[in-house]
Amino acid sequence: SRPDLFYHPVSLPIAGSAYAVSFLTQSPLTPDSCSVMVWLPTETAGAADAEVGLNDFVENHMLFAFRIIMHEAIQTVTHENVYDVWINAAPQLQQGWMHIHDSRNLPALGRIGDPYDIIASVLVQDSEVLPDTYQSMPSYRLYTSDGPTFLTEGLAAKLKLMLEGVIAREAAQ
Repeated sequence: SRPDLFYHPVSLPIAGSAYAVSFLTQSPLTPDSCSVMVWLPTETAGAADAEVGLNDFVENHMLFAFRIIMHEAIQTVTHENVYDVWINAAPQLQQGWMHIHDSRNLPALGRIGDPYDIIASVLVQDSEVLPDTYQSMPSYRLYTSDGPTFLTEGLAAKLKLMLEGVIAREAAQ
């Protein structure tokens, strides 16, 4: 039930047939494109009748590049000062670090989420977000038992724009 994710059939040397999971509707030019977040094998290893599930995701070896693009997209939004969540939360916080959480498992109001669900943090001073203080969280996981990355609509839109640019550059090479 994630209409923002697209599953593109690919063939992988390490896993055979799989789906490349992406935020883009168009298929990646190569299975290891920077636009591919993870792969989902079509079969589980050694168990022909077992169903494929969340534990079967295989990270794209270009995953680091996807993470960089995702963080660039989110950091760009902080510089543009257009993200409603931060604009509304910064005056309440007034001072301190504000965490950017993945939407798949939001923490209760006033609580800090699990480290693997915190995408990044930004410093707030005098009720203003300081975009240049953006710090990615090294413990953030692109997929957990709650599913793959789930960004808010605004963050996902910026990420899609940046990924489309990456696809265009990959096609030009």
